[in-house]
Amino acid sequence: MNTKPNILLEVAALSMRLSAQYLQPYSAKFSPQKFTQPQLLTCLILRAYLKTTYRGVIELLQAAPPLQDALQLTRLPHYSTLKYFADRSNVAEITNLLLAEIIRRFEPSATEVAIDSTGLETTAASAHFQSRSGKARKKYVKLSVCVLVGSLLPAGVIASWGPTNDKQQAYALIERAAESVTPARLYADAGYDAEWVHELCREHWGTESIIKPAVHRRDGGINGKYRSQMTPETLKEKQYGRRWSVESFMSALKRTTGSMLSARSERALFVEATLRVLAYALRR
Repeated sequence: MNTKPNILLEVAALSMRLSAQYLQPYSAKFSPQKFTQPQLLTCLILRAYLKTTYRGVIELLQAAPPLQDALQLTRLPHYSTLKYFADRSNVAEITNLLLAEIIRRFEPSATEVAIDSTGLETTAASAHFQSRSGKARKKYVKLSVCVLVGSLLPAGVIASWGPTNDKQQAYALIERAAESVTPARLYADAGYDAEWVHELCREHWGTESIIKPAVHRRDGGINGKYRSQMTPETLKEKQYGRRWSVESFMSALKRTTGSMLSARSERALFVEATLRVLAYALRR
């Protein structure tokens, strides 16, 4: 009788294989060496995927021997060990390295990408509730992601505080994505509309940028060598509607891993947010 594969076991196994390529077994020569860095990182990925706490993921491992086997654990770490590892390791950099490796393995010939951002809440009160209650949504974690059109695999991610203009994260996001993919075309909405963004994509990344222009002039004119080319006819010809791939990714990410973060400090919030993107990529 055929049974469906266990997604948690697959995510854990793939995480262990990929992270072993970029992490030394132990962080220091004279460390206790009770748990390897790939094991601890995989625990953090499972925590992000399951929307649970450090204690929660340890309790899950305790109740799931097959998951312990996938992580090659002979004993369980204390939840504080996971917290210390998340605080001291460069998880954001590791996350993008693993995303790049996933792209190289499973989608090396990607031809189109789309970029956009979304917000993750740091409180149990949703954005909708806050707006209905009359309270301003002052601060949230902003995830800026570059996604492959079609496969919806993320090629790069940046975590920052929002609300901010999308162009503030555009340079770092494009630089991150360029480490793993050089697509023929990039799609973005008007939040990324700037001549320098077009120049970065076309002249440095070698990627054609298709960005809906934001019209600021009274006469409706658009300045710039590349911005002026973004007419409605050009957008239609270049299939601008494919930008919705990144919207689909954001929606699926939140449905799968949630839209509320459980961490409290800035560093921990950014780590949890980026790990959710990695966990979702491993799941796909």
